[in-house]
Order: sequence, then structure tokens, then C-alpha cells
Amino acid sequence: MGNKGPVRYRKYTDEFKVEAIRLAELVGVAAAAKRLGVPDGNLRNWVGRGHGGNRESAESAKPVKKTLVEMEAEINRLRRELESTQLDLEIVKKAAAYFAKESR
Repeated sequence: MGNKGPVRYRKYTDEFKVEAIRLAELVGVAAAAKRLGVPDGNLRNWVGRGHGGNRESAESAKPVKKTLVEMEAEINRLRRELESTQLDLEIVKKAAAYFAKESR
């Protein structure tokens, strides 16, 4: 009949739930659920349970304060990673163009 196979349930991380609850507190449950693509019943349950039902995970999702030196080190690491990724992308683009020429 209309059987489309087994029902698949999405799993959400505790961090996602905490951020979804924060958004719901700002714009309302229905609007937050629509924005996030989450059933509003799920979001209402999370809000009702208080941060995904797990207080410890809600505490761990709070931003961690880092020193200026730590932040600068992370920024430098991310810049190096970005540079490497951009180089990889450039190589892939050149390879794709080369193989596109060869296939003609």
C-alpha cells in the first residue's frame, strides 16, 4: 500500500538541543522549529525537560573562555588549515580541467 520502508528517526546532539532551546526562547518554539527543520513537538519536549534532559550537557555546551594567547594560536592554526585547503582545492580544479580536456 503506502509503506515506504522503516521509519528513520533523527538523532540530535545535546549541543544542538541546547542551541535550539536558546533560539526557541528568543523567537518562540514554532518559529525556531521551522527554522531548524525540527518537529515542534520535539523542541517543546526539549524545552520542557530543560536543555535536552541533561543538565550536565547543557553546562558543557556553554562557551569556554580562552586566553588571548590561546585564541591567537587557534586563529593561526585555522589560517594554516585554510591555506592548505585552498591549495588542495586549486589542485583539484586543475586536475578536473585537465581530465575534462582529455575526455574530449
